[in-house]
Amino acid sequence: MRGDYCKSIALAMLSAIAGAAAAQNYPSHPIRMLVPSTPGGSVDMLARTVGSHLSERWGQQVVVDNRPGGGGGIAAELTAKAPPDGYTLIMATIAAMATNVSLARNLPYDPVRDFAPVTQVASQQLMLLVNPGVPAKSVAELIALAKAKPGQLTFASAGNGAGGHLSGELLKILAHIDMTHVPYKGIAPAMVDVISGQVTMTFTSIISGTPPLKSGRLRALAVTGAHRSPALPDIPTMAESGVRGYEANTWYGVLAPKATPRAVIMKLHDEIVAMLKLPEINNRLSLEGAEPVGNTPEQFGAFIKSEIEKWGKVIRAAGIKAG
Repeated sequence: MRGDYCKSIALAMLSAIAGAAAAQNYPSHPIRMLVPSTPGGSVDMLARTVGSHLSERWGQQVVVDNRPGGGGGIAAELTAKAPPDGYTLIMATIAAMATNVSLARNLPYDPVRDFAPVTQVASQQLMLLVNPGVPAKSVAELIALAKAKPGQLTFASAGNGAGGHLSGELLKILAHIDMTHVPYKGIAPAMVDVISGQVTMTFTSIISGTPPLKSGRLRALAVTGAHRSPALPDIPTMAESGVRGYEANTWYGVLAPKATPRAVIMKLHDEIVAMLKLPEINNRLSLEGAEPVGNTPEQFGAFIKSEIEKWGKVIRAAGIKAG
């Protein structure tokens, strides 16, 4: 028994030494960062921002590899199956790491088991927008209207299981109201029908919702985060508007394959977190309606678990199927 214990200690020490050596030489060649979307958009912008910073700091190219599809599942599976050496990373989304678990059948990866979290890079609030013809001027009035007309109010989203869909279902659950979901193939056609009045409302990102808000084509009732958005400080949160416990953000973070050396994970973590404190990076994120996070690997891992549980309950309660 004592021999086995000493052997285990020795192996752990050798592993730590090997990991430290790997981190000291890391990176010695280009890094691939997988992105679960086409070029353009928030997640791609964040990946390229982080990649550019790491390239400048370390003198090794970070190649952004766009692999859309499967709600982020294609990029996530490729990352999970890559060698755990720090040379394959993913700029993951809430879909890839949290909601796919409950939406997809036979998911080919496990967000908790198969990845080593580095840090959550940013969080992005949504906002609740209604057609100006809707008589409700606040969330409380909207809830009252929904209760007076069960099932008659409609909310548009970019598709079944999309962030806007889940945000609407969360409102239905917490406010005890009945509304009808109208899925679209993307947020652009959804917004068109809300603007035209064919659909009552939508939950969308701040960056996509701000132009029609400023032009008066849509009216904002609330933002979906735990606090007011710095980009829209005059718009109350859902919780401030009376929907206690409401919080629905989209988010992005860097992860590596499981078993990536701890020293490599921490080298990535420290550099990315330092980057997120730079004023120019904060300004760039603000333009996207995003807020920097930069938590520890342990905090990010715990957050992913909590998001899987939270949205799993919503998905099951609403009977949502991916589509």
